Amino acid sequence: MTPAKQGFFMPAEWQAHEATWLAWPSNEEDWPDKFAPIIWVYAEIIRVLTTSERVRLLVPNQAMIKAVETILQRNHVDLSQVDSYPVATNRAWLRDSGPTILINHNLEAHAYLLLDWHFNAWAKYADYDKDDKVASAIADSIGAQIIQPTVVKQGKTTRVTLEGGAIDVNGKGTLLTTTECLLSKTQARNPLLTRDDMEQLFADYLAVSQVIWLDHGIVGDDTHGHIDDIARFVNDNTVITVVETDRRDENYAKLQANLQQLKQAKDQDGKLLNVVELPMPSARRFDDTRLPASYANFLIANKVVLVPTFNDANDRVALNILAACFPDRAIVPINSTDLIWGLGAIHCLSQQQPLVIDA
Repeated sequence: MTPAKQGFFMPAEWQAHEATWLAWPSNEEDWPDKFAPIIWVYAEIIRVLTTSERVRLLVPNQAMIKAVETILQRNHVDLSQVDSYPVATNRAWLRDSGPTILINHNLEAHAYLLLDWHFNAWAKYADYDKDDKVASAIADSIGAQIIQPTVVKQGKTTRVTLEGGAIDVNGKGTLLTTTECLLSKTQARNPLLTRDDMEQLFADYLAVSQVIWLDHGIVGDDTHGHIDDIARFVNDNTVITVVETDRRDENYAKLQANLQQLKQAKDQDGKLLNVVELPMPSARRFDDTRLPASYANFLIANKVVLVPTFNDANDRVALNILAACFPDRAIVPINSTDLIWGLGAIHCLSQQQPLVIDA
């Protein structure tokens, strides 16, 4: 029996959370020459999140927990809302190394099922041994069942590689992703798998019946095409997608192509999507590197939406658009001008734990 046939599914991010998981930053190479301010960006993210829900925090070791708590206290974080676990990571991008957490409300005893996808550092970096163990550590921490998705191809059973930032769902059966990330020969996660194979995996493990494939990620994306920098569901039938208005910008043609694909896409019920356009900030660079700055990398929590901002004229425009999309949540800007040097932002750092309703 596949997880979907057992009644498990991946809920939308706006559905109720029990907590949000984060991993405390410890790899200074992720933010070369800019690591010092990053811990305070984290402290602010945690402060905002704890006004809305619990934060479950992976800290490299037991000895560091007290030091991290001191930092959080200085930023007026309510520590009664923070659970710390001594779990080492290679990097802090928990959206990608952490598990996909499924729920099942068809069971008499409602429960979690955690999907432990293989993580190989975006098929780009060699050091990921600790990150590939994060899912099992989280499962142990909350006493949840965990499985490793596999596929049989050419007579061989192998684990499936997938990052959380590569997919976005509406919780009703529709999933967003990109061909650039999942089907490209560049940074290929599952080189033997076809589009049909991936769609079957999403059906079996996530209870997805409709997959919307966009072509392109944004320039500077270290992951080669993650959807959470491009397009996100904000309700069952509405997708917000970033667009570039400067025709000279490298992202212009790519994002226009994505926009046209979304305008023609349909959800699991055959309905056209309601597509809302979100601006891009002006190109952000550090040294000679184009950074993947995008307002789409927001995080939806129970009472708030945390939105990366970049000291840009479009910050206010983006915040107002998102406020209209989430009238029942406070929109909180998080200055991410330093954070984005790590080639990711708020959504990339986090992984929600949905709320399981007691039987």
